[in-house]
Amino acid sequence: MDPQVFTYQTRLNLNAEQSTALNAYADLFCKIERKLFVALYIKKLPLNDTKRQFLKQFQITSRQYNAIKVQLEGRVSSIKERKPDLIEALKIKIQKAEKVIEKLASKPFKQHQKKRRLAILKNKLSVLEHDLSTGRVRICFGSKKLFRQQFNLEKNGFQSHEEWLREWQKSRSEQFFVLGSKDETAGNQSCAAVSGDGGLTLRLRLPDALAHCGKYISIPCVNFAYGQQQILAALASSQRISTVNDEGKVSVKRTGTALSYRFLRDDKGWRVFASLSVVAPELKSSVSLGAIGIDVNAKHLAVAEINRHGNWLKSYRLPLNTYGKSTEQAKALIGDVAKQIAKLAVDSSKPVVVESLNFQRKKAELEKQDGRYSRMLSSFAYGKTLAAIKGACFRAGVEVREVNPAFTSVIGAVKFSQKLGLSVHQGAALAIARRGLGLSEIPPRQSAIVPVANGGHVTLSLPERDRHKHVWSAWGEIRTKLRAAHVAHFRRGINLYPLPLRPVFEKRVLSTGWNLSGHTQANRDQHCSDHVFESLPF
Repeated sequence: MDPQVFTYQTRLNLNAEQSTALNAYADLFCKIERKLFVALYIKKLPLNDTKRQFLKQFQITSRQYNAIKVQLEGRVSSIKERKPDLIEALKIKIQKAEKVIEKLASKPFKQHQKKRRLAILKNKLSVLEHDLSTGRVRICFGSKKLFRQQFNLEKNGFQSHEEWLREWQKSRSEQFFVLGSKDETAGNQSCAAVSGDGGLTLRLRLPDALAHCGKYISIPCVNFAYGQQQILAALASSQRISTVNDEGKVSVKRTGTALSYRFLRDDKGWRVFASLSVVAPELKSSVSLGAIGIDVNAKHLAVAEINRHGNWLKSYRLPLNTYGKSTEQAKALIGDVAKQIAKLAVDSSKPVVVESLNFQRKKAELEKQDGRYSRMLSSFAYGKTLAAIKGACFRAGVEVREVNPAFTSVIGAVKFSQKLGLSVHQGAALAIARRGLGLSEIPPRQSAIVPVANGGHVTLSLPERDRHKHVWSAWGEIRTKLRAAHVAHFRRGINLYPLPLRPVFEKRVLSTGWNLSGHTQANRDQHCSDHVFESLPF
């Protein structure tokens, strides 16, 4: 496995002098970043000429300029990578709005409002497509949200425009980045960390423009609750190496681990984030033993373990409901589940296989869903879950493989769920694990029985496979038939409904004429906490 970058954070305990120096550093740093953005991405000035000009004009070192440039490049890169997803999401919203407008022909007022929204969406789409084609990047330093609050001061809690301006200027100068390098002392010549009895001491080099604050600022007693040992190990890896060339000349260079720091100011004060590259530990998993497949869902993770032949061994269900949780609570829940997965992989010595998913399209379709489902999906952070699983497995020495997610849910429902007595999601996890071993899934030849959320099932005939086409073409036809079968099943108005529903779905089911008598609310809540809505097709 390749080395990975890990970031650890802690809050700084500063006196008034130290806080003043950091505030001045952040003000200067962010001012230079904004001017550098104009020079490089608006005026398109040459990079080398810009660097010489900025070093002289703002009295900063070359490493400090490089840190500003690296942070700015990160902002620009993230915007460019995000733009295609935003364009795709807008196209989906526009299609949905056009369909809604057609249905509102008898309601002119509502139709007019939808037309206004459609015009706004189309205008946003045209701007994004133009920026994508021309390579233009737009950045609002300080956030668009806060910038727009000046137009409605009272509603946003400001007494005057001057108060808003102070908040705006503060938000534009809340952080600065200190770039590290492995060939520098302590991994960073601009912010050197020294270990001592009371923890780490950070020695930050200030720009020459801040000479009134001194040349250096020392911040003692810096302790990281998580990652302290890793940072100490990185500092200890720094050493001098002497080499002799063919002419007998001795050269000395330093090598070690690069340590980069980001200082961030919030309402409680300053925090520091230390980032370092961690070498992968010895690999403890082997694909020759099998694999563990993970199907990530909005409320839980479905796990399936297979042997080296691709045969199913075990399945697990790990609850993960982040809806209604704070950011820190969600991180804690995701971290706990990631540790459980890493432990399963270590105990079985098998790699972990996950899907390479993008939920941008799914989130763009939230208008089609009821409020509860929309809120649940909005709170679901697949990227954070995947990153936590990768990090936990990396630290445990477990390989993580990403596979194409095409038709895994359909394969799990049609081929494995009824046959092995698994839930639809556990069947999908099994398909993911098998794909991680490079195994292909041939559709069953006879008709398939697929379980549904209400305890019943749907039966559908499977198309004949054309061996001249890829097997996924057959699974595409099966998916179309399965969707039609689900719709027909839930529109029949069946009087037997053995499994309970939560109230938000009870309303929908009752509107179809289903009989839910004989089920108490306690029974419904108990079953809902287990597995009811995880595979509802609507």
